[in-house]
Amino acid sequence: MPSGNAPDSIRYLRCTLELDPVQPASEIFIAALSELGFESFEETETGLNAYIREPLWKEADFLDLPYLASPAWKVGYTIEPIEPENWNAVWEREYEPIEVGERCRVRAPFHPKVAGIPYEIEIAPKMSFGTGHHQTTWLMLDYLLDLDLQGKEVVDMGSGTGVLAILAAMRGASRVTAIDIDPWAFENCRENILRNGQPQVEVLQGDAGLLAGRQFDVVLANINKNILLADLPAYAGALAPGGQVLLSGFYRADLPDLREAAQAVGLHYLEFREREAWTAALFEKG
Repeated sequence: MPSGNAPDSIRYLRCTLELDPVQPASEIFIAALSELGFESFEETETGLNAYIREPLWKEADFLDLPYLASPAWKVGYTIEPIEPENWNAVWEREYEPIEVGERCRVRAPFHPKVAGIPYEIEIAPKMSFGTGHHQTTWLMLDYLLDLDLQGKEVVDMGSGTGVLAILAAMRGASRVTAIDIDPWAFENCRENILRNGQPQVEVLQGDAGLLAGRQFDVVLANINKNILLADLPAYAGALAPGGQVLLSGFYRADLPDLREAAQAVGLHYLEFREREAWTAALFEKG
């Protein structure tokens, strides 16, 4: 497996926002930046760090945000590239285990095991996304612990480190496919699949186009609102009758748009869960 920098990896940019006052400006900027393609956020004591894949960055769209000049708060910002090899140092310094009740624990290799946890997942991410720290990943894990996955065929779109695919396999899915467009995430996912003893999980590099001609009982997608809206037809097309789609990566305010788009492709809305304004929603194919 590769180590250090991956030359064909998609590089990320970090937008550091200094906000005064921090709230409600932070929540408003998270919602606005999500629309521009930012996919991960870290709230800080002085504002917000937001991350976007470099090919998606459009400075003109960012500068057009009206919130930059709002009289309700002061804003300062910087934009800088984040090289993939830098994530390991950040991760080892800041990573803490993620606990979903007493049912699931996501930990690093250097954290000790805890007895009595039904599902313990060991993740060694090479970037800061998808480790479970983000509220939407926590929501997806929480949902997966309640869904009946026994004997089901599952696909995890935008799989990142593979944490959701790993839990699906642990919970009895007969076949699990993990798909991510980023070469760095693809390699990292393969490593974590083997690390957790789940070699039956198939890892693919690509986008929703890989779903063509395939069928699944459960589709998982923790990405962002814009990609979810664009890819919902592909998810529905790959879903078996009676199958379920679990979506996250968006705010509660975005749920009506996703419900409307899902209904248009034959997906019936069932319910949602919320954690610190982030939302996960469950749909079923009629």
